[in-house]
Amino acid sequence: MFFGLLANPELAPRRAVLNDLNRDLVTVYETVRDEVEPLIEALARLSEAYLAADEDRRSEFYYEQRGRQPDGAVDLAARFIFLNKTCFNGLYRVNRRGEFNVPHGKYRSPRILDEPGLRDASHALADVELTSADFEEALRAPQAGDFVYLDPPFEPLSKTSSFTGYTQGSFGRDAQQRLKWAVDDLTDRGVRVMLSNSPQDYIVGLYRADRGPFVEKRGQPGERYRREPIPARRAINSRGDRRGAIDELLVLNYPQDEERRALESARGR
Repeated sequence: MFFGLLANPELAPRRAVLNDLNRDLVTVYETVRDEVEPLIEALARLSEAYLAADEDRRSEFYYEQRGRQPDGAVDLAARFIFLNKTCFNGLYRVNRRGEFNVPHGKYRSPRILDEPGLRDASHALADVELTSADFEEALRAPQAGDFVYLDPPFEPLSKTSSFTGYTQGSFGRDAQQRLKWAVDDLTDRGVRVMLSNSPQDYIVGLYRADRGPFVEKRGQPGERYRREPIPARRAINSRGDRRGAIDELLVLNYPQDEERRALESARGR
């Protein structure tokens, strides 16, 4: 969302705060922002060693990298990106101890080092504030007129798709309920909110119950939140022919005709 908005000069935010509870991911962004050239050098070494090896040695090298402890922020970021590019389907998953546990992906020519992309990202992040906190803490700062986009771990659509392992611990229904209350609070404070989640009945029900003034029909108060299904392409599947578009749910607290105004107002802050 951030990089997409930044690509449009009319919508690019003048000030942005990016938050994620995954501390390692935030360290990667900080390193891309502040130490991109040392990061490129570290990734070049990993890329050269991996791509020069045969299939068996590549697998050994992958698990060696997965099992070791990083030495400093640059090393952590390089290892993180390397594992993302060479693991199975680019999946990020940790166990209950917070250890990355995705198997080797066995790709022929993974692009481990993208120098132009990293330098572009570094430039884009130059003035961005990066934080790693629980969403309740992070959402205390926005003020009326700000725009907040929320992308939590999605509520599973079925028992067999119950993956929420992006961080140590899970993001269950108690967390989804806490997030709903946080969205209510933002709405009461005049903050414009867009949230992505799965179109699971529980999530649809969470954002259907309340009524309020933000979505009106014929002068009468309508439901407080607008809910719109949108197609989104999925790349995480062991079979390529099943990586098609599926519906996601967008939840918004402002009418459709305020879409652009919401972003432009937030940009002005």
